[in-house]
Order: sequence, then C-alpha cells, then structure tokens
Amino acid sequence: MREAVPWDTARPVRGPLVPVRDGAVHDVLGFDRERSRTRAAGMLAALERVRADAAAGLPLSFGLLQGWQRHVLGGPAPLRTGTAHAKAGRERYGRPPDLARTLEAFLAQAGGPGPPLNARAARAYLDVCFLHPFEDGNGRAAFLALVFLLAREDVALDQVGPVRRMERHAHDAEGALGLAELLAVLADAARRRAARR
Repeated sequence: MREAVPWDTARPVRGPLVPVRDGAVHDVLGFDRERSRTRAAGMLAALERVRADAAAGLPLSFGLLQGWQRHVLGGPAPLRTGTAHAKAGRERYGRPPDLARTLEAFLAQAGGPGPPLNARAARAYLDVCFLHPFEDGNGRAAFLALVFLLAREDVALDQVGPVRRMERHAHDAEGALGLAELLAVLADAARRRAARR
C-alpha cells in the first residue's frame, strides 16, 4: 500500500514556521501526563533529544529512533524479536526477517528529495507505526520521527493532538495521504495564529 499512495500530490508545508507554542510539549504535558508523570517525563526528554538531533542536521535513522525510544521507555529499546500486538490486541504485526533493513531504508527516504515535507513526515510516521519495530511505544516513536522531520526544515506545530490520536489503518491509502493533508491544515492554522501574535 505504501508505494500506491500519491505522496507527490500532497499540498506542501514549508518552513520556517515558529508557532505561538510548542504543540508537541503542550500535548505531552496534557495527554501523556494524564496517563503517567513518568511517561510524560520520558517523552519530554525524547523531544529535547529530537530537537537537538534535528538542529545538528542528522539524517533520520533507526539508531536515532532507538536512542529517542530509550527516553520514551526509560530503558533499553531493542528491535522486537517476535509478533507484536497493539490497540489492546486488535492489531497484530508479524516480524519480517529483514525488519531492521526495511525500516532503515524507509527512514532514509524521509530525508531525501521527493514528496513535500509533510508527505515525507506522514510516510515516516506510518512506516514506524506499521513496521512496529519496538515491543512498546511505537506510536510515540512514530510521532517523534514526524516531529524530527518537521524540525529539520524549521517547522513546528502549535497543536498535534489530531495527529497523535487519529486512528490509522495500514491498508488505507486515502488515509495515508489524509495525514499529509492534516499536517498542512495544522501548519496553516499555526502560521495564522503566529501572524496574529
């Protein structure tokens, strides 16, 4: 399904975009902290690292993702070795024998030329969600990859809740492109609010 999505047709988002607030941090302080202060602290530490790595111009890689995931999980974040389950067991992810190599190749595509920034960020987000490389925290890892790619091109959003909490399905090409459009809508709204500041 990934290759069938017309990523090049996404309405583009371009930087710089400096919002009135850091939407990722704001969401963590609300959504994640309600679930657990430890979870929120891990996400905040990971976001700090994400932003530093983006500012350093590093390419997105499994090594970076795994480093951020250590903060998210508060410990080691090895590549999963067996079948994974998500959404209270409603979704099941088999483990392809070349999981690490496939993920690394997909993440490398996110930084190169090609589709607009928001389409590349949406695609990387979905790659991490549906390859499901870790035993836990894959949704958070996917979100961090998205934030990183936006930050590398000086884009930040002032709200991210719709991205983090919209349900995604691996077989939904229209929904995949819809995520890229959602990022464009959120960027437009953030830009308008920043202009009124």
